[in-house]
Amino acid sequence: MTTPHISAVLLAAGESTRMGQQKALLPWKGRTLLEHQVATLLETGAAEVIVVLGYRAERLRPLLEAFPQAKAVLNLRYRTGKSSSVRAGLRAIDPSAQAVLFLSVDQPRSLAAVRAVMNAHAQGGAPITYPAYQGKGGHPIIFDIPLLPELLRVRESRQGLREVVERHRAQVRRVEVDDDEVLLDLNRPEDYQRAMSFTP
Repeated sequence: MTTPHISAVLLAAGESTRMGQQKALLPWKGRTLLEHQVATLLETGAAEVIVVLGYRAERLRPLLEAFPQAKAVLNLRYRTGKSSSVRAGLRAIDPSAQAVLFLSVDQPRSLAAVRAVMNAHAQGGAPITYPAYQGKGGHPIIFDIPLLPELLRVRESRQGLREVVERHRAQVRRVEVDDDEVLLDLNRPEDYQRAMSFTP
């Protein structure tokens, strides 16, 4: 099985309004959430990691200095929603990329979880791959590069990436996993505290 050239885009531009503090800087497994996510994506074998910054980007850039393989991209329109960060990340990916993986900084994932999705996508047969737990879809999500024109047109008013997924629903590959980690989304302080109580 040949592993496709996958560019990973980590979305970390948001204001973290509901959390009350910048989520990328939250402690997670001995480092910040941002560092954990970047390290995990690099360890999966992703060809590159594009980190989209926005809100208080100056506080996050120094953390990326430890990861020379990661590339920071600034989204000046981050207040318009996540779709603008998706587009900013896509414009920075390597032209030779065969697929692009999306993950948000507030969706911490283990190396095993990300690799499971990447390996499933590498098997081919589907232009979109994402994990699911007990029938509920999770993240990260991978899109084949021929979908790039559609991805560059995503807008918040049209549900962002979800619009592209729905348009190709019949061709999507859902990878069923036995761990609800793929559903983890740290939006509020109680989400974070709950996640920390179950994290070794």
